[in-house]
Amino acid sequence: MKKTDLSNLAIKRLAIANRGEVAVRIIKACEELGIETVLLHSDADINSRAYRMADHKVCIGGSTPAESYLNIKSNIQGAKAKNADAIHPGFGFLSENADFAKACVDAGMIFVGPSEHAIRSLGDKVHCKELAKKCGIPLVPGYEGDDQTVETLSKEAQRIGYPVIVKAAAGGGGRGMKLITNAGEARERIESAQRESLSAFGSSKVFLEKYLDRAKHIEFQVFGDSVGKVRHLFERECSVQRRHQKIIEEATSPSLTPELRRKMGEAAMLIAQTAKYTSAGTVEFLFQDGEFFLLEVNTRLQVEHPVTEMVLGIDLVKAQILNACQSFIFSEDQYKSFQGHSIECRVYAENSYEGGMPSTGKLGHVHFPEGPGRRFEYGFEEGDVITSFYDPMIAKVIVWDESRPRAIQKMIEVLNQSVIFGVHTNIPYLKAILSHPEFIAGTMTTQFINKYFSEPLKPPTRSTEMSSFVDEIKKQMGKSAAPKAAMGSAGYQNPWAEHWRMW
Repeated sequence: MKKTDLSNLAIKRLAIANRGEVAVRIIKACEELGIETVLLHSDADINSRAYRMADHKVCIGGSTPAESYLNIKSNIQGAKAKNADAIHPGFGFLSENADFAKACVDAGMIFVGPSEHAIRSLGDKVHCKELAKKCGIPLVPGYEGDDQTVETLSKEAQRIGYPVIVKAAAGGGGRGMKLITNAGEARERIESAQRESLSAFGSSKVFLEKYLDRAKHIEFQVFGDSVGKVRHLFERECSVQRRHQKIIEEATSPSLTPELRRKMGEAAMLIAQTAKYTSAGTVEFLFQDGEFFLLEVNTRLQVEHPVTEMVLGIDLVKAQILNACQSFIFSEDQYKSFQGHSIECRVYAENSYEGGMPSTGKLGHVHFPEGPGRRFEYGFEEGDVITSFYDPMIAKVIVWDESRPRAIQKMIEVLNQSVIFGVHTNIPYLKAILSHPEFIAGTMTTQFINKYFSEPLKPPTRSTEMSSFVDEIKKQMGKSAAPKAAMGSAGYQNPWAEHWRMW
């Protein structure tokens, strides 16, 4: 990348149309570039970590996504009220909404991401498949027609042959995605997918795909620079998924030979080049029995982008911002190889011993163990509240090491040393996955979770010493509760009452 005079950047003040850890990530990138930030937030995210970090704040609506983060008009008005030059959509919410990209440009602001045209061509899963056909890229058998009646979709599912996946055309991240295993399930699953898609993305349009039951999920990071050069930045292994949402991601995939990596990378660049793609995007494939098929293209930054950054030494968020300023150009020898191996785990507020039941509440003590090859991205700190309004991800834990086995071992050690009080987390679940022989071998498919972790984890057996310790804490909590009841609202508040939760 050529050197950039930061004093001449077209963006002086950037609005962030998102929340949580991605908002924090964007704020940090802007700080390094000398760009002021405006956080466009809901009333539920007042006093979040991003709120405390941003230079300016604008409340754009109520707690539900429809009232705030999915409201195009409110986001535009909020950004204009603080004289923002540009808007970064992060990922999720409006990040793949072509109308939002257009609204930003129409309002005289820079949209940090691909063009409206590219989003319409690739972000809509149906249009994307049509473009892939023209490029000669293999596709999974399916239906992408305009007839969206339940009757037609049910007939097409029967024609394709069960099992079939119904997916939202306008979004991703597992929203609006349902598995249909037989004709009796078709109507209910299709209607459910349409409702969920409308709620999450503002469009009820869906499409159908044959479900590959032994596939691996492998995606390629692509980036289109300021002069139209599109490069792929290698791949990520994303096969460990639950309910169609990724849990653990890696760079690079342990499954690809150099030849397969070349072929899939060329296919990823071809469809991006055909759409005249700029900025960061991801081309996702299913890989089974030595063959790959295009799954979709995500016209945005991915949650799992840090693992690519770790093996390449690139800052994709800064690259997005510089690219929007027409100041990011690839050099010929840049990012032609990767170093080592990186793994990301998504830490969610949920109970691993109750099948992933969401866990809400105020965070108590939070600690992530710093060290070489360790990275933590989080949107919440001690005292912040995990609500039921949004995705319950607390943090992303990322590690890098010289080999995959060493990266796995480092991640387990980091999770062992991480502390989160106040809510239950999926850390025990993550450690169980990382320790599984199939994961260690790198042979897991998208069925890995269903095959080995379909039941809730069994709670660990407490030692005599631990049992005595916990019993004593409970006893002390009981003692403190009585005076509080006697003294009314002015009584002593036992700190353990809010903050103590066993993983």
